[in-house]
Amino acid sequence: MMSKHLGSVLTTVNAPYSDQLDDAALAHCLADIELAKQHPGHVSALLGEVPLAQQVEFATAHHIAVEDLKAFAAKFSAWSGESYPLAA
Repeated sequence: MMSKHLGSVLTTVNAPYSDQLDDAALAHCLADIELAKQHPGHVSALLGEVPLAQQVEFATAHHIAVEDLKAFAAKFSAWSGESYPLAA
């Protein structure tokens, strides 16, 4: 069961969208840049609106190494033109 803390990540990421991602789908986006490009708003919300500690906690809970998350954030930032704390 996902913690309440991690549940707030999904609330933030899904809030403006009718297309809701569950935690597994969001984690898959973080592991696959092409999939992430199909859900740019969700991924951007995660990287730009969710506090850094919660991003790391979410990734860790889904067996994504922090270094991999940072590398993903840099790639997504380059693709989207947005800047994110993890991509710095």
